[in-house]
Amino acid sequence: MTIDWVCKHHSDLGKEQLYAILQLRAEVFVVEQKCLYQDIDGQDLEGDTCHLMGWDGDRLVAYLRLLDPELQGGDVVIGRVIIAPAARGTGLGHELMTQALKQAGKHWPEVPIYLSAQAHLQGYYGRYGFVVVGEEYLEDDIPHIGMRRS
Repeated sequence: MTIDWVCKHHSDLGKEQLYAILQLRAEVFVVEQKCLYQDIDGQDLEGDTCHLMGWDGDRLVAYLRLLDPELQGGDVVIGRVIIAPAARGTGLGHELMTQALKQAGKHWPEVPIYLSAQAHLQGYYGRYGFVVVGEEYLEDDIPHIGMRRS
């Protein structure tokens, strides 16, 4: 699998890219994880939010969004982290995180990065310098924990 990494400001997304993003998010978060929530939350198109996409040909197989720190209390916020079901177990998640940190540093150098991790993934994100901040909480009946990388 050869991945083409693309990071775009929301204003530069094509309609096909946006459709693929929303389709993958619905497939994983709503259908697979059975989380009935408002995925389209108004943050995808705000400020300088960027969308990091990993494409295998014309298939979106990895995705996350980087929310503008000016709108998030000073931290870049990584969210909606997804690996397509067919691409799991290939190490693609590590490539996605490496690309995310690279893009966050490029767009917002020296700015702390925050994410809301599923609690069982603390060790995974810890490998990238994230440390727990706050207490564990439930989000859509899934235990989560805040993590920050300074």
